[in-house]
Amino acid sequence: MTIKTMLRRDLLRAGAMAGAATIAGCTGGSTGPAFEEGFEDGLGDWESGAAIGPEVELSEFEWEFGVSEEEAASGDRSLRIWNEGDYDDGVTWGVHPVSVEAGQAYQITASAQFWSESESFNTLRDAVMRLGPEPPEVEEDFPQPGVNTTDLGETPYGGLREPLWLADGWREYTFEWTTPELSTGTLYIALGTSVIWEGDATHYIDDITVEVETQ
Repeated sequence: MTIKTMLRRDLLRAGAMAGAATIAGCTGGSTGPAFEEGFEDGLGDWESGAAIGPEVELSEFEWEFGVSEEEAASGDRSLRIWNEGDYDDGVTWGVHPVSVEAGQAYQITASAQFWSESESFNTLRDAVMRLGPEPPEVEEDFPQPGVNTTDLGETPYGGLREPLWLADGWREYTFEWTTPELSTGTLYIALGTSVIWEGDATHYIDDITVEVETQ
């Protein structure tokens, strides 16, 4: 097993990140995937981040983020996220830029495969996903528990927060985002896990896609 792991004890804010994926076209209709990721070539331009409630110092919240060969939905590698559960709180995520054309409104569909060790009646972790004009900085930048923006119409950002441990192994999570007219040419896709239940847990993420259609 080869694990390229980055340990972080301070919140990493995603700054200016180069190497965005293919720019979405300026004509109407589907442009195909604007972004795809399977981590076969490592982390590339992915950045990591974490946050926890104000009653706990972030430096006390332990987590890991890196590429692993332990599990893969396809290919040989996936993104591995581990975080502790001692505080029944905390979120760990990765973020990557996605290029689009400014001055357009889009209908966007984002999906990813998340791996859980087994099925559980207890909600041990939530999957969190977010796509918006800014990268997340705190847990509140992700949707609230149970929210998926698919049916909400136009919103400032898209995303979901839904339970993990619903299946033994891989399960797809997806959301749609109806954007306003965008003034930026760079969006940020963020994915990770949010601690719900006390106990350490490892999850894997793979086969991330962002599909863009002009309105």
